[in-house]
Amino acid sequence: MMDTIVANSPELYTGQFLLHQLEKNWKSYLKELKHCRIEFSNETVHDLRAATRRIMTIVQLLYAISPRPRLQKIIRTFENQLDELDDWRDTQVILAEISETILELPELNSFQKQQKLVEEKILRVLRKKVKKFNVAELSKRIRRVHHFVETEMEDDNLESQLMQAVDDAYLATKQRLGWVDPGRPVTIQWVGMAFKLFRYMAEMVHPLIRGYPNENLKLMYQYQSLISEIQDADVFMQTLADFFENRSSSDLETIRCYYDRYHAEAVAAYTKEMESVHLFWRPAPTQPFPWGNAGSA
Repeated sequence: MMDTIVANSPELYTGQFLLHQLEKNWKSYLKELKHCRIEFSNETVHDLRAATRRIMTIVQLLYAISPRPRLQKIIRTFENQLDELDDWRDTQVILAEISETILELPELNSFQKQQKLVEEKILRVLRKKVKKFNVAELSKRIRRVHHFVETEMEDDNLESQLMQAVDDAYLATKQRLGWVDPGRPVTIQWVGMAFKLFRYMAEMVHPLIRGYPNENLKLMYQYQSLISEIQDADVFMQTLADFFENRSSSDLETIRCYYDRYHAEAVAAYTKEMESVHLFWRPAPTQPFPWGNAGSA
């Protein structure tokens, strides 16, 4: 039997846990959305993105247990909202990078000015879009999900089904890990997409697992950051190339040489640590977790 807090206790406990996560993360989403609408800023947009991803994760877990169209619709709504915020996130990454290197690369000056204008435009557009997020419809759907979990999720295998959802996300990550080719950075980004889902799921369910090392939460974040460094460098260089398309090629070449080295170092840093993903979860549902004496299902 899996060595979790809910082992040998009524299955209702797992259902209560899911309800708690749903309620907590939905309230957090509403709170951050309200803050973002009242005081629109880089900080409130960042907090809204994080809250959106967390509430989406609990719905993804429920969908993995019971793949119903209503859950898929909610997931799609949150995905669309995150897509609306992606351009903002990319611009923030670019501006942060420029601020760190502009003294060394003054050729970035004109690019910085242009990106600040882009940021202002994105924020103006986003402010309007965020106000139009249909919270009333989402609230109805979340209430239906709450009712569904409360009245219908009584399967004796609810605990194991929940853990199986995380097992599946972890397996997808490991499969993509086998595709990694350092010469093709996109293969690392494929790992990143799968790992992000696994990471959020693992963070969501870890209170259920006896002996789960909290240090793993930090380590998983760091692992994701290694992949993000590569993706951010790609976005930076593509945006930069578009900006310099009709400008001095010599300026672009100087910057490209700098970021080619940066990108190569980021890829090397990830490939050095990529196998550490095996520390974050069990190899299979019948295998023990790689920490302590946690049992298996």
